[in-house]
Amino acid sequence: MRVLLIEDDAMFGKALVRGLSENGMSVDWARNGRDGFAAMDRSEYAVALIDIGLPKMSGLDVLKAKRKAGMTTPALIITARDGVSDMVAGLDLGADDYIVKPFELPVLLARIRAVTRRANGRVVSLMTSAEITLDPSTQVATFRDIKHLLSVREFAVLQALMERPGQILSRSQIESRIYGWGEEVQSNAVDVLIHGLRKKFDKDIVRNVRGAGWMVTKEGG
Repeated sequence: MRVLLIEDDAMFGKALVRGLSENGMSVDWARNGRDGFAAMDRSEYAVALIDIGLPKMSGLDVLKAKRKAGMTTPALIITARDGVSDMVAGLDLGADDYIVKPFELPVLLARIRAVTRRANGRVVSLMTSAEITLDPSTQVATFRDIKHLLSVREFAVLQALMERPGQILSRSQIESRIYGWGEEVQSNAVDVLIHGLRKKFDKDIVRNVRGAGWMVTKEGG
């Protein structure tokens, strides 16, 4: 899952990037509103985490402009402001949820799962596709009654594929979901991770489409 974080507090932002990355997310961190606004034009994100009090362009202005332009990416406001008026303003401008600092990381992770679940039309946290079940809250995958706790990167790859079951994802599409800005992309990383998934379960858990990429089978496919 690729996440955009728009946050100007260096210490808080660094801690949040580390925490999200350790939970299988690829994080791009913009340190002001204008850079965050531009990032949304360049890349596709599963969710945007937006602070309100940002330099150059406020979080509310970013959200207002992007929603007006038709952006459908789930947005979660993160801020130190706990006034009702700020909360109402953010939600009315199109935020999907709102969380006040300081907060515990597990709470934020649950909120992220909730907003992305709603965006994908799911009512439960579990992701399913044909014979695969993936629990984002625990990073445990089940395939043909075989159950394993996945590594952070393995989870990121399988989650990316299961967001679009039945569709082929190219190498670059998968890489974009498991690496954030500034992270060095290993040329064979995707191959190694998919090999690891197949070794844990079975070669059929992820299917290779020669010359195109990889996919997981859609229900009934």
